Parts: sequence; C-alpha cells; structure tokens
Amino acid sequence: MDVIKIADYYPNYRDEILGNQDIKGMDVYAGSTDDKIGTVSDIIVDESGRFRYLVIDTGFWIFGKKVLLPVGSSRIDYQARRVYATGLTNKQQAESLPEYREDMTVDYDYEERVRGVYRTPTAASTATQAGTYDRNTYSYDRDAALYHMNEREHQPLTLYEERLSANKNREKTGEVAVGKRVETTTAYAGVPVEKERVVIERTAPTDAGRVAAAGETAFQEGEVARIEVYEEKADIHKETFVREEVSVRKEVDQETVSASDEVRREVLDVNTEGNPVVEHNR
Repeated sequence: MDVIKIADYYPNYRDEILGNQDIKGMDVYAGSTDDKIGTVSDIIVDESGRFRYLVIDTGFWIFGKKVLLPVGSSRIDYQARRVYATGLTNKQQAESLPEYREDMTVDYDYEERVRGVYRTPTAASTATQAGTYDRNTYSYDRDAALYHMNEREHQPLTLYEERLSANKNREKTGEVAVGKRVETTTAYAGVPVEKERVVIERTAPTDAGRVAAAGETAFQEGEVARIEVYEEKADIHKETFVREEVSVRKEVDQETVSASDEVRREVLDVNTEGNPVVEHNR
C-alpha cells in the first residue's frame, strides 16, 4: 500500500474536497483536553485517495518533530479550528511516535510502528481477530478504529467512489510519403506513309505502220515529259503529356473503444438507537 501527500494525489484538493474548510494549520490537542501537541501540516492519502493520516508538526511543543495521526483517531472542530487527537491522551504518547520526514517513504513497517502507539487493546484484538497478517495481506479495514471516519467528526471530508475515466491520447502510428519515380518501357507507334512511283507503259498505236505526215515532229532529242515523284516520311518522336493528377489528403475514421472494470464507492452507514428523526439530504 502506497501513501502520499494529498496535494500529490489531488492537486486542487482545497476546491474539490475541503472547500473553505482546509484543516492545514489547525491546532492539534491531545484527547479532548487543552494539552496542545502541535499543528496540522499536511494530509496523507492512500493509493485510492482515501484519507489515512494527518501530519502533525509538534513544533516546540514536542522536540520539533513531525508525527502521523490516523484520521479515525481524530475529531475535527471546524468552528474552533481545532483537531483533537482522540487516540492520544497526553504528550508522552505523541513523543513515543516515530518521526515523520518529508523525504521518507511511509512503508508497512513504519505504519505498523505508528499503529502500535494508537492501538488500544480492543483495537489490537479487532485487527488480529481474523488471524495473523503481513505486508501482503494487511488492509486498513483491520484497524477500523484508526482509519474509519464518520459524518459527525469529519463532516467536510467527502466520500469517494471510483469511476472509469475514458481519455484518449494521440499517438503516431506511421507515416505515408508520396513521391515520383521514372519508369522506362518500350513503346511502339506506327503511321502509314505513301510513296509515289512512276509507271511507264508502252503500247502499240492503232495506226501502226502509218506514214508520218509532213510537219510531224520526228527524230528530235530532249525531254518528252516531266513528272515529280513524292513520298511520305514517317515523323515519330516523343512528346510529354499529362497522364493523371494525384491528390493526397487524410481522412479520419472513428470507432468506439469500450472497456469494463469493477469500481468501488464509499457509502454511509447510519446506525440509530431508539426512534430519532434522521433526515437524509441527497
């Protein structure tokens, strides 16, 4: 069981728990007497946030050391701003308590030394009636007289309940990089081309053997006909075209993550004798 200072567990404990009834600084007296033994300097809670100890600074009243007072062994008078250590009857008992230091670890062995001073024979019998225990089996319920609080003597100290707290943390799970690379392939393209060719045909005239008439051109040299010949040449080259456009964006998919666990809460036990009128305000 770990115990820590209240400010480490509840940073806003003054507003959330004590309100304007902060008990730090209240004077502490032994039993119900005016025998002052110190002042409240801090509050100690366990790992579930329950009040376990008041830290008493004995100052010059008892050699200037700090000691622990179990909350069940205290009675708080808010009007007089006093805390009565009902588990102590005199200063001598406070002197026998082990010293508490800010830098120390409050472990099971230390708490047992503290409980040994406050336990009455009846409380000690109650604590052990279920058999022996050690640091692994001990629970504060074994010393109910030392740690249990009641509404009359600890009025502003609130009751607690456990709740499942659902939060979410944003974590990086990866990244996507989009880039370009050049890929080379072999492409084929074809275009039909035309070529002109000259065809020379020789045929015999129908009047073959006729005697040429006077004046007809015969036996002259030079060009008789000129024909230009053309052909198409293929013009195949590479050009760059826009093939497609790529846009990159993020979309958020939402899902609900559910969990279940057992939670505890504190409830009031009101015991009455006779026929008193009791009003419960919610």
